[in-house]
Amino acid sequence: MSVLDRPAAASRHRKPRRTLPPSLVMAAGTIVSRVTGFVRSALLVAVLGSGVLADGYNVANTVPNILFMLLIGGAMNTALVPHLVRAAKESEDGGAAHVDRLVTVLVVALLVLAAVVVPSAPYVVRAYTSYGGAQLDQTVLLAYLCLPQVFFYGLFTVLGQILNARRRFAPMAWSPVLNNVVVIGVFGAYVGRSSFSSGDLVVLGAGTTLGVVAQSLVLLPCLWAAGVRLRPRWDWGQAGLGEPLRAAGWTLLLVLSDQVSYWVVTRLSTLVGSDAAAAGLPGVGYTAYSSAYLLWIVPHGVVTVSVVTAVIPALSAATDPAEVRTLLSRTVRTVGVVTVPAACAFAVLAPQLCALAFGHGRTGDEDVQAIAGMLIAFAPGLVLYSASYALTRTFYALGDSRTPFLLNLLPVAATAGGAALCHHLLPLRWAVTGMAGCYGASFLLTCAAAALLLRERLGPLRVAGAHVKLLLAALPAAAAAWYTTRFGLVPAAAALALVYLLLARLLRIEELSALTTRLRRRS
Repeated sequence: MSVLDRPAAASRHRKPRRTLPPSLVMAAGTIVSRVTGFVRSALLVAVLGSGVLADGYNVANTVPNILFMLLIGGAMNTALVPHLVRAAKESEDGGAAHVDRLVTVLVVALLVLAAVVVPSAPYVVRAYTSYGGAQLDQTVLLAYLCLPQVFFYGLFTVLGQILNARRRFAPMAWSPVLNNVVVIGVFGAYVGRSSFSSGDLVVLGAGTTLGVVAQSLVLLPCLWAAGVRLRPRWDWGQAGLGEPLRAAGWTLLLVLSDQVSYWVVTRLSTLVGSDAAAAGLPGVGYTAYSSAYLLWIVPHGVVTVSVVTAVIPALSAATDPAEVRTLLSRTVRTVGVVTVPAACAFAVLAPQLCALAFGHGRTGDEDVQAIAGMLIAFAPGLVLYSASYALTRTFYALGDSRTPFLLNLLPVAATAGGAALCHHLLPLRWAVTGMAGCYGASFLLTCAAAALLLRERLGPLRVAGAHVKLLLAALPAAAAAWYTTRFGLVPAAAALALVYLLLARLLRIEELSALTTRLRRRS
């Protein structure tokens, strides 16, 4: 019996029941995760502010995920599901032994990785920042506490992708909520504090890591419920890992190249933040950038990742190029139904959204305006970023991990070069805002190149015309929202939604009609 189908026999005689589509289950989990994530981020900014201490915490908490993605995570995220699906179809045992070997190899690799990076905390912090003195000491302390997250991020990815390959998407989408709840509890205990001792930083750092531990371990009972019985296997010579390792090699290069641009932005934005604080202009550095990014990425996380992740198994199993083209075209158009109006909303409602999300505690009006400016700069790139995500993931489903690496070199070069120019040419107040704009705009290169390559393999994708119609509906809606902002955020958002839905109906945007019809039926 296939490792991907074990529960089928047990449920064969059960009464069929209606279930939500996988993309909607994931989207619901992602929405709850984002909401709790905003509460978490708002607490972080309220407790730590958006100055140098918050920058240090964000660097220490972000570096583990960077290192994980750089050294092993990128390959796991992109190559595991297609590989597991094919192994289940081709192996006599449905891929069970193969999964056991693969998990054993990856867990050992994660343990080795964690054992190497945790003692390297001082060097890691110095690589990503130009800090010195007390700020360096605080950030290194936090990094020691946060770097063990590398192992648990990896465990979360391994277990979650096994569930995804079985089309059990809910656990991986919902488990980050537990992470957020744990961190909310930790930071909630420090609301109103104006100073922090080393002991306080230990609690904040350890509590943050505890959230990641909970996020990963909660998947174990989900695997058990799904019929997966993992056992360590050490006969790696029979593992048949050549294909995923080759894919991992190209993906490792992709993530490595991606981190070059991230390193440039992090290094320069923290430097700008320190210089601006010394000049009496706090709140325009890395924390403001990451806060704006957190808002900007919500539509992508809720819709794009959910839809694309749900369709990857079907793309991997498809053998007809026409079927792949149809699935991909529909996916990109469906994603655009949300990302196009969302980008317009960010452009006109950024001040109100940022005030709602971050205007609390130690965050003043000037800090909120700085974050809002960066969100506006990010906004146009949302459509490009989400479209490029869907396009490049298709190459992995087709068994091609080399092309995404080559495509990724385009935005990497544009982002890094643009960030350097912004740092040297723009005033401190606007330097990091310019970096945000360069990051979003860089994905135009990826979209154009990926679309051309896929057109050669699959034929015309039929997505450009749909996006033109989406813009015709979204731009007037954004104008209505901008005019209505004088009455508050809720009326402005309502105006945008109503005008957009009305114009989309008049323009007969099929993907929106299909999406709303599906939602009505499911409700």
